[in-house]
Amino acid sequence: MDTLDDIMMTQSPTARRPLLGLTVLMVEDSRYACEAVRLLCLRSGARIRRADSLENARRHLAVYRPSVLLVDVGLPDGSGVALIETLAAAKPRIDVILGISGDPNANDAVMQAGADGFVEKPISNLASFQAAILAHLPADRQPPGPRQINDEAVKPDPIAYQDDLAHIAQILDEAADGTNLAYVTQFLGGVARSAQDHDLDRAVTDLANMQRSGTDFRKGVINLSAMVQSRLSAAGMV
Repeated sequence: MDTLDDIMMTQSPTARRPLLGLTVLMVEDSRYACEAVRLLCLRSGARIRRADSLENARRHLAVYRPSVLLVDVGLPDGSGVALIETLAAAKPRIDVILGISGDPNANDAVMQAGADGFVEKPISNLASFQAAILAHLPADRQPPGPRQINDEAVKPDPIAYQDDLAHIAQILDEAADGTNLAYVTQFLGGVARSAQDHDLDRAVTDLANMQRSGTDFRKGVINLSAMVQSRLSAAGMV
């Protein structure tokens, strides 16, 4: 008996659902970012799977080959650029490989690694998301006729944002000596921008600037930790 996966993989794209028949693997540690892309895939006809680390991505890829790979540059167990470089050279190659990051400066590293394109976070606009993938698909995977352009912006469940804050709160407790600080600022900066939490984003930027300039960053860590805890308290998560 055919499974839902089998049926979706054999369906052809349509003007309304231009990514029908595609499977997307998103390698991303932020639940908020993944929830946004899940909603975009749902509206586009694509199926999505998630890996929250390089290790889990390799486990996924040992079992199946997705049509589209979205790889975050900053992951808890290493750089997504290394995974892009490996998979861009693999044969057979995944149809579309895109690097993603909240830092626009990551574009060069992603493209040099062999990615087809770079997408800056936050990823929320339906038309832009579809275009980023369709631009690199072969002609036989394109939707027939004129494509319906939908400029809808998705809004992930706030619970996913709170889960991300809870995750980073644990790491911040251990960051007073600078351990994992680069990961903290990369992760939390992207999440804050995606959620349009401008105050938190500014605090992340301040902390990153302190670290780069060589000044005492402990005050920045304390301030950032307090902001994260206040948001979790307001949500009833602490």
